[in-house]
Amino acid sequence: MYILIDNHSGTPIYDQITEQIRAQIINGTLQENQALPSIRGLAKDLHISFITTKRAYEELEKEGFIYTVPAKGCYVSAKNTELIREANLRKIEDHMDEITKLAVSCNLSRNELIEMLDFSLEENRK
Repeated sequence: MYILIDNHSGTPIYDQITEQIRAQIINGTLQENQALPSIRGLAKDLHISFITTKRAYEELEKEGFIYTVPAKGCYVSAKNTELIREANLRKIEDHMDEITKLAVSCNLSRNELIEMLDFSLEENRK
């Protein structure tokens, strides 16, 4: 598992960890039932607080991406297609917010924006 912490980012460290682990689960880099590094081990490797790592793992467990076996550690949950779909929908919504802001700043019409989306969809389906 590879995690990169950006200390200059405005994003809290636990969010960076959560997002990167979530992404690795969704894209298949981390497989179902694969053991994750221990909370303390990951904190040590990343040179961050144990509490920060614990919070990231708690968020992932709350979202259903990982599960904990007492005295054994944390593991990747079985892929739930609905969970993955929801995670991707959240990402799309975030990107669409950014697109909308840019479109408004460029004075793009609704039709121009839809035309751009249609073109992008067509190109990516090839």
